[in-house]
Amino acid sequence: MTTLPSPTINDIYKARPNVYRHLRPTPLYHYRGLSELVGGEIFLKHENHQPVGAFKVRGGLNLVANLDNRQKRGGLFTASTGNHGQSIAFAARAHGIKATIAVPEGANPGKVSAMRGLGAEVVFHGTDFDAARLWITELARERGGTFVGPTDEPLIHGVGTYALEILEDHPDVDSIIVPVGAGSGVCGTAIVAKSINPKIQIIGVQSAQAPTMQHSWQQGQPVEAQMKTIAEGLAT
Repeated sequence: MTTLPSPTINDIYKARPNVYRHLRPTPLYHYRGLSELVGGEIFLKHENHQPVGAFKVRGGLNLVANLDNRQKRGGLFTASTGNHGQSIAFAARAHGIKATIAVPEGANPGKVSAMRGLGAEVVFHGTDFDAARLWITELARERGGTFVGPTDEPLIHGVGTYALEILEDHPDVDSIIVPVGAGSGVCGTAIVAKSINPKIQIIGVQSAQAPTMQHSWQQGQPVEAQMKTIAEGLAT
């Protein structure tokens, strides 16, 4: 088995042109009310200002920019509960290639509509993310396309660019709190923050109704847990 090198902050710096060719940096705003409520200075990074409403679009743009011509001709295949799929759909449209996305039955209808609006073929399959993922992985193999997992390294490099913006706008940050679903955001943030200032604390937050990542972290190995959250962006 080939061991790939771990992502570095240099990979994230290299991703910036691929991201900024299509997007602008998002604002980091200070909120007095929240700061008074928690007894500390609170800033919010507004990735909800992105065209798909989430940071993941940064990763999709970087990944597609690094595809070779054969991969572009074969198209992209992925599974998603919403945000990752929108990222791939947006990036595929920006580069003029085809995207096919599997979603589980009961997926957020607004996000399904958004993916289709971005030009992706969206197919319902299975009752959960894993069933959709296994099916679309096989379909990608049959059609000679490229399967994209939600934490593939080019995605981490791309999403890590928002952490660069945080540290440039507010170099004295003490802690960064990051929601955790599949984990690309918290990985990119940790790479950037710990490379620039190892004293920065990274806090990953997961829904109590989807605690797989937290349990795996605590036990030091992958474990399964029941996923019952309605917040599909945090579903693991």
